[in-house]
Amino acid sequence: MHAISSPALIRGDRVRFTLLFLALLGLTLGGCAGGDFGRTRGDFVNDDMHRWIGIEATGSVGARPSDFQLTDEERTLRDMAYPLIEPPRQRPAWKTVFGDYQPVAAPWRQAPPFDRTAYGKMLVDEPHRSHTSRYSALSEDVRNDLTRFEPFKFTAMRVIELDRKRNAALKYISDLSPRERADAIGRMEENALIVQWVQQCLNRRVSSYRWALERLVIMAPDTLAADADRLIAELEVQAANLSIPAGPAKGHVVVTKG
Repeated sequence: MHAISSPALIRGDRVRFTLLFLALLGLTLGGCAGGDFGRTRGDFVNDDMHRWIGIEATGSVGARPSDFQLTDEERTLRDMAYPLIEPPRQRPAWKTVFGDYQPVAAPWRQAPPFDRTAYGKMLVDEPHRSHTSRYSALSEDVRNDLTRFEPFKFTAMRVIELDRKRNAALKYISDLSPRERADAIGRMEENALIVQWVQQCLNRRVSSYRWALERLVIMAPDTLAADADRLIAELEVQAANLSIPAGPAKGHVVVTKG
């Protein structure tokens, strides 16, 4: 004789199964967000994870970084700068997911020197289902740069304008110590150098993208090349228009050819 389960028992089993599934799902997601042995990775909780950009910028020209805490705008400037200074397709997708985060040297002291062919060679060598996917990948990278650029430029203009006001206020501050003055000037130099850093990286990207597009055109001609060329030209114009004055920072304007 077969036992007949009551509706109440069936509902109870379903509830227990649902709770067990949610618990296991929570453990799985927790493992993805955590570091080794379940520890939360520092880059998920550190608001100043990109502070090193300013320290590297000033250190690369022999200047002392400021000890002032970052303002909200300055922190945003550094957060928005990082995707624009990290070379495109620098990391495979799985490394991005698992947090393979690496600081980047300032462009005027990078070793080895900038290689405009590296991006194109990587794009050509990567496995693709068809040549059109290579064009799509190139256009996507340029489009991502264009999307990131506008909010960065807005934030940069805001930071530089506030630095002008900071610089003008220095002569009115009572009992201003030499250390406070040095920290204020150091922070203004940091901000100006970060803007220059991004501009140089954008110029380098344009050069790399053009080299890659030229190789795609001779390897696999396609009408998609026109769209990619238009996007690259737009990025070039935007980079040239990032002519934000260095503000009050003096003596550390860096110009290099890449």
